[in-house]
Amino acid sequence: MKLFGTDGVRGVAGQPPLDETTVMRLGAALVRVLPHQGPVRILTGRDTRESGFWIERALARGVRAVGGDLLSAGVVPTPAVAVITRAEDFDAGIVISASHNPYEDNGIKVFSGHGQKFDEALERQVEALVADPHFVVSSDASAEIESHEVVDAYIQHCRVALPFVGNVSGLRIGLDCANGATTTVAPRLFRDLDLDVHVIGADPDGRNINLGCGSTHLEALQALVRDKQLALGIAFDGDGDRCLMVDEQGTIVDGDAIMLILALHLQRSGGLPKNTVVATVMSNLGLERALERHGIRLLRTAVGDKYVMEEIREHGYALGGEQSGHVIVAEHLFTGDGIVTALSVLRVMAETGKSLMDLASELVTYPQVLVNIRVGRRVPVAEVPAIAAVIDSVERRLGADGRLLVRYSGTEPLLRIMLEGRDQQEIETWAHEIADAAKAALGAG
Repeated sequence: MKLFGTDGVRGVAGQPPLDETTVMRLGAALVRVLPHQGPVRILTGRDTRESGFWIERALARGVRAVGGDLLSAGVVPTPAVAVITRAEDFDAGIVISASHNPYEDNGIKVFSGHGQKFDEALERQVEALVADPHFVVSSDASAEIESHEVVDAYIQHCRVALPFVGNVSGLRIGLDCANGATTTVAPRLFRDLDLDVHVIGADPDGRNINLGCGSTHLEALQALVRDKQLALGIAFDGDGDRCLMVDEQGTIVDGDAIMLILALHLQRSGGLPKNTVVATVMSNLGLERALERHGIRLLRTAVGDKYVMEEIREHGYALGGEQSGHVIVAEHLFTGDGIVTALSVLRVMAETGKSLMDLASELVTYPQVLVNIRVGRRVPVAEVPAIAAVIDSVERRLGADGRLLVRYSGTEPLLRIMLEGRDQQEIETWAHEIADAAKAALGAG
């Protein structure tokens, strides 16, 4: 049984694999595979989706059925669970969230006792145990959950990223909390830092998470920044592990631009080991070229911040992330943290005296097009002659002036086609050539 994708277990709440029975078995299986001495202690946190509470209770029943214990931090950002799991010696942390997806979806992300994403070997063990008919899990265990306060400790952790306010004291900023997990932390934290904060997306009702707001819908934040003449805007996703920004003109500053800003600052201070930044194959070619101008290498991984994390940990790098706004600042945490990312950029502004617009101007992106098509089946595209032939033709036309990436989504039934090149109209035409071939070959729509 395949449960884990690129970012944990994901699906429609109430349907397999997020039905009550599977979730309960998953909780029990986690306890069984976790390395531990003594009773297993697990910390959970969730975003604001209406399904989060019953999923948490189902997990608790499974955990308790095999002798473990589960404590709940309530609604908190994903990185808060990672931070407190490590700081307070929990055996694991679980986040109940589907990140940027609509409210009908939910998910389960697991962190080790070191506050890092669960490794794939343990994921396979959990999957095997959940599918094992001989693994019997009683449904009689208690679902009552003890609360565990983590917000104050997490705020103290975040404040280290901006130890002094300096030149940004009184700065007028916009915050979009996506009606999600950062609503419990971000407005308070940024106001405590003596910033003039204007907040939107902070009225969750269980169904409005990411709805026309947050890092996947920046229009409201752009309008807020322009209308109130703010210095910048910060947008989080539903679970708070990613951050995108907009400058004073409302121009989007994405994860690539943020990584460039932080990389150059780290390099100037001698804090960029091996002059290397880790990003995924989705990062724009413009980031690679901008870093090259400063003697910095861009090392690419597969899509998924856990792959970025693995590369950073294994080789001792300091910075990495994704264009979508997952940024890992290893000094603070080996997973994406939207609040720490935003504070790290504010720190660069404070220390350089430059505006976000000035700092982001170093990145000149290549035109990019992304086409998603819904697929009825997943077949390696290299094994489908009709698709492979078109891909080969497009790659020859691109040459060294662009990039092509064709991959299946790890969380949705989609084939993603990404093209970068020097001419927008040209790459759009080529992307749709590939899409048409895929639709014909895969029964896609």
